[in-house]
Amino acid sequence: MIKFINFLKHKNQDLRDDRHIFANMLIGAILSLVASLVLSIEAIHLAQNPNAVLSCSINSVINCATVSLHPSASIFGFPNSFLGLIAEPVVITVAIIGFAGVVMPRGFMFAAQIGYTIGFIFAYVLLYFSFFIIRALCPWCLLVTLTTTLVFFSMTRYNIKYNNLYLPKKLQKQLKRLVDSNYDRLLMWTLIVIIISGIIVKYGADLFN
Repeated sequence: MIKFINFLKHKNQDLRDDRHIFANMLIGAILSLVASLVLSIEAIHLAQNPNAVLSCSINSVINCATVSLHPSASIFGFPNSFLGLIAEPVVITVAIIGFAGVVMPRGFMFAAQIGYTIGFIFAYVLLYFSFFIIRALCPWCLLVTLTTTLVFFSMTRYNIKYNNLYLPKKLQKQLKRLVDSNYDRLLMWTLIVIIISGIIVKYGADLFN
């Protein structure tokens, strides 16, 4: 662990920032993969027995079963968590390759950005369903949303830094300036705080009752 921390503390600022980016991607993808695996197993249990009691079904608000049994949990005809089992290993691979200092092809990173942007939007659509329509929260789903946010902003930061998004020169220059000033990180943490605050405001009194 100490060696890994020292690995992240490189004297070169750009290299240090890149390693932090890949560390965030790796941690976020691993956590999301674990959450997706748990959700997939629970989806199988519910398919076998819709009345099964899940470990994360604590009350009417924190209830994985309520969320998993809603049609939005299987938008494509199979549990949404299966998508995480497919996507997150790719992110983990990218992070490990990045740690090794390998510069990935621009086209590949552009495609990865498109794919993960779709996943990011999809995660927030599901959060909307859970928050406003189902009116129940799944801890594992929330973890996926938060880790997807972490990976999305990390990948976007990297791709803007290295001009992998085929953007117009003026826009690329403006975004690069914002990234260099860490406004992307400010936006990410603002979004996370808004989500957490929204949960507390809307469901705070009922979370553990």
